[in-house]
Amino acid sequence: MECMEVVRKWKRNMDNYFTYRRTFLLITIVFGLILYLGPSFLKWLFRSDTSAEDIAERCLRDRLRAFYFAAEDFNVNIQHIPLQNQEKPYIPYIGNGMFGLHVHAESTLFIRNGRVLSLPVSYRPVVTVLSPAGFGKAREAVVVHYLSGIVHRYQCYSSGLYMSYQYYAHRTLPAILVQEIKVTNPTNENLNLGSQQMKETDWPTAATEIVQFERNTGSYENHTYTGVVNIPLSSGVVAVSIASKNVPRTLEVKARSSTSIQVLTAVNYSEPLSETKYDTWTAVVEKQAGDHLKMALKKVNRHSFKEDHMNVWSQLWSTGITISYSKAADAINGDKINATMYYILSQVSSPYHEETTTKQKKVELTNSLFYAEGCFGGYHTLQAANLWRELSTAEDVNTAVSLWLLTLEKQGCHNLIKAGASGVVQAMVLSFGALRFSNQHLEFNIHPKYLHRDYMFRRLNYGNLTHVNISVVVQDDNKAVLYVALDRSDRSYYACDGGCLDDPVLLGQQKKQFPVKLTDPVTAILYITYDKQHMEELRHTIHLKEIVEAPAHEHHVIALHKHGHHLGGLPTLFWVSICILIVTFHLFLFKLIYNEYCGQQQDKYRTRYGKL
Repeated sequence: MECMEVVRKWKRNMDNYFTYRRTFLLITIVFGLILYLGPSFLKWLFRSDTSAEDIAERCLRDRLRAFYFAAEDFNVNIQHIPLQNQEKPYIPYIGNGMFGLHVHAESTLFIRNGRVLSLPVSYRPVVTVLSPAGFGKAREAVVVHYLSGIVHRYQCYSSGLYMSYQYYAHRTLPAILVQEIKVTNPTNENLNLGSQQMKETDWPTAATEIVQFERNTGSYENHTYTGVVNIPLSSGVVAVSIASKNVPRTLEVKARSSTSIQVLTAVNYSEPLSETKYDTWTAVVEKQAGDHLKMALKKVNRHSFKEDHMNVWSQLWSTGITISYSKAADAINGDKINATMYYILSQVSSPYHEETTTKQKKVELTNSLFYAEGCFGGYHTLQAANLWRELSTAEDVNTAVSLWLLTLEKQGCHNLIKAGASGVVQAMVLSFGALRFSNQHLEFNIHPKYLHRDYMFRRLNYGNLTHVNISVVVQDDNKAVLYVALDRSDRSYYACDGGCLDDPVLLGQQKKQFPVKLTDPVTAILYITYDKQHMEELRHTIHLKEIVEAPAHEHHVIALHKHGHHLGGLPTLFWVSICILIVTFHLFLFKLIYNEYCGQQQDKYRTRYGKL
């Protein structure tokens, strides 16, 4: 009886003070506070005192902070060890067309075998600083910086000690592998750390020689390893010689200071030859490897040593593609595109930028680079699923690179490939959009139905002094339009849209807009040339049955790429309304159950007292 009186009293108070409007307002405020303060409260509730693991994690996070913005643009790939959620398992790899290396302590060097760097040499060049005793397990991450061609590796310990590694295959000195190691000791005690390099493991034919030579900065001792490598499925062999600056067995790192070492390795090898000729080539490749190492040691202390390497990579990446991110299943996005381009460029030499290339050879390379007639002859490669392979092992990388180079070569880009990495990157970007140099003009051959994402084809070479930028923008009405601009030009250039029925438009540094037109039969949607008369005559050679403006893309197609499903994105207000309806429904349900229960109890008591 007393319990029922308390309940009825509570109900009367609630009815007096909480109207439906007040109840709704209170629920809204409570819900907002939960959303705003909930995460912080849970973090405070389950927090623990700063642990040794937190120190190592914070150290690693500080090292990686410089790469976060570049990662958003897919210009770097960050991998924690072990991999964290959403991280891409692309292998950390360096190369320059002369040799390639999967950056791992047990990885061997790879040299050229045909189109790719797939012939392993039983020499493991990666230097590792051994973990200090009593410092706990390291937190580790690897960063592949595509734009500079450098792989970074970081190890952080709970004491605050951390190690930074940089690896790169030098672009202007293509025989040189560079490893830069820095150990920072913030503790109050001096440390002596060991180093390890596996070197010529499992290379039974290798002969070792110790070479000493003098420099202004002191005497240096190098090891040279020379041996034979058999070519698979062939009777031929390759004579290989590797010269490496000796690595100190121990590194002394004083308290509250840091120490750095730089390890240079020269890689040299012959063309495939018969075993009978191997002896005559041994001394040649060995001498050349030593000469390459001496040249690098003379230049290594110059400020431009690393900058020269980075500048070459920067020039290679000046041509490229930007594509809007798609959430559709199996869609090709910037991460896969940039990673694939990086691996391909790492396996292609850049002779134009190499110091040993003669002026005459550079002229020949330039002519090859600017003679792109017939490239690219196939359909756009962004839709060629077979080309976009997994990149998690060295074998995956070699397969992908081989297939790409074969495709470009057979689709009319053989002259660009002869120009080295500068030509290969041009050919790849042309293939992404089925852009083709043909008979005095550049044409954009992609079908309008594939223009459901934003694209930008950046700095396409047209001649030796002209760079063309072509953009595809999907507007709010789901129709795609084209924009064309020139970075620079040596003469006047003109463009026209599909069919070339309109007058040629003079191009400049300001973007010029063109509609996307659909023709029957299907033809190119854009033409660019420096010959105005050629463009005016071109309209008479494009024989069409019909030409119309390309229709807008269907909403579900755009929604699939933007949101990952056909329904499209729903506004936040929609979900807030759904939550409010759910809460309101449960309140009414609670009130209904309460009234039903309390009403029955009240009727029972009234009936019982009435009988008395």
